[in-house]
Amino acid sequence: MDKKHFYKTLVQWTGNLGEGTTHYRSYARNHTIQCEGKHVIEASSDPAFSGDPAKYNPEELLLASLSACHMLWYLHICADNGIVVTHYHDNATGTMEENENGGKFTEVILHPKVKLKNTSMMEKAMELHKEAHKKCFIANSCNFPVIHQPEIFC
Repeated sequence: MDKKHFYKTLVQWTGNLGEGTTHYRSYARNHTIQCEGKHVIEASSDPAFSGDPAKYNPEELLLASLSACHMLWYLHICADNGIVVTHYHDNATGTMEENENGGKFTEVILHPKVKLKNTSMMEKAMELHKEAHKKCFIANSCNFPVIHQPEIFC
């Protein structure tokens, strides 16, 4: 049986500098992202598109979503398989190309670095990245490759 989950966010533009969108340079790209009961995220567009470099942009948030989704599935699957992870971090990278239609991501590479409690589980822990990828809701929703280059150490 399939289950459906519904998500709701409020994205609100905060970049009206007094003239609205009278021309391309007359407004800021600043906006907030909010979900009920959670802290507000201050965001903007990428600085290449006249955004505020001190704020998160949608491209960074997409990359963070892919990385976090993979991590959460990976930790779940490791726990189910008796593999004790003691540390996990990922310096994910993504490539977006502009084109006549705007642009699109062409690739994301996850670089998870995983520390295990037990060296005898290293091979199995490496294999489980493939299973986590198959289960990741966000990666399954993308139309570009999400590549994994994990490192595992004890």
